[in-house]
Amino acid sequence: MTKKILCTVGTRPEAIKMAPVIRALQADPDFDCRVLATAQHRQMLDQVLEVFGITPDIDLDIMQPGQTLTGLTGRLLIRLEEVLASERPDAILAQGDTTTVLATALASFYDRIPFGHVEAGLRTGDIANPFPEEMNRVVASHLTRWHFAPTRFAADKLLAEGYPAADVHVTGNTVIDALYHVAATDPGTGLDLDPSKRLILMTLHRRENFGEPLLRICDALARLVADNPDVQMVLPVHHNPNVRGIVRERFGAMDRVILCEPLDYTAFVAAMKAATLILSDSGGVQEEAPALGKPVLVLRETTERPEAVEAGVTRLVGTRAEPIRAAAQELLDDPAAYAAMARRESPYGDGKAAGRIVETLRRDLL
Repeated sequence: MTKKILCTVGTRPEAIKMAPVIRALQADPDFDCRVLATAQHRQMLDQVLEVFGITPDIDLDIMQPGQTLTGLTGRLLIRLEEVLASERPDAILAQGDTTTVLATALASFYDRIPFGHVEAGLRTGDIANPFPEEMNRVVASHLTRWHFAPTRFAADKLLAEGYPAADVHVTGNTVIDALYHVAATDPGTGLDLDPSKRLILMTLHRRENFGEPLLRICDALARLVADNPDVQMVLPVHHNPNVRGIVRERFGAMDRVILCEPLDYTAFVAAMKAATLILSDSGGVQEEAPALGKPVLVLRETTERPEAVEAGVTRLVGTRAEPIRAAAQELLDDPAAYAAMARRESPYGDGKAAGRIVETLRRDLL
């Protein structure tokens, strides 16, 4: 008998990482895959779904200007209750650590529908950092039937917390499935880049970096660009006004800095491929860039993705200006230091994670 699986996505990173799972389920005649978009982030979500040819079956269009976490969570739970009452899926899947994931896991629990958590087991050990993601994923784990851990390290975290070994499955990270699919197409960035200059790609969006940390990061990168005439920087500016205003004020008049709207996923992959160096507070970039052989300086105080740091292909540099500038300058100046990080090593998977997730569902549901 065909089993109905409801896959929820709310933000751009969720859509990227759920797309391979959705496509694998849609291609399997034993499953009826239904896609629910909460649209926690509207425009950036739509970009990714279009890239992968995915059309939501249900769209809650939940995003509101200036939305609070409390308001968003409440609206999601009410709407999800309505959807589950009408859809009655056999299982529900969601990815990561957003408010969409927290609400989906909780609504599934209330309705006694088994929940599968894609990219389970990430931890910093600090419930407030990243905020609110660490809390979201810890709570979601308590409500999860299938923990799809991206690495052995993540699986061991779950086992140490007491989750049954039979419920924890090391699959690899689905972001590598998505990355390999898109990287093979090589669509170009669509940006007016100077091929004679080395490219620094920077992304910023983390809530815990709003305010003073963001100002320090911008100061470090502004100095780095000024000190290196052979460098240009591309910064896709996140839509959040806490980021947008500061970034545009700091870099808007600078030569060799390209501020652009958030790139669609294909263009962003092309930008990563073209980059000499990447600085980012994004979790996904920490996973993707090493697979492309690109060093990443992580603009955060903690990371729940230590595998790449331990492999030496990413470096946690925090949010203080001088350590950021010094680390980036070393990689620009020292070929040996650069080569040590630019090794095209992927501790996060082999591009076959989605197939392993589907096979686990097949074994347990069919």
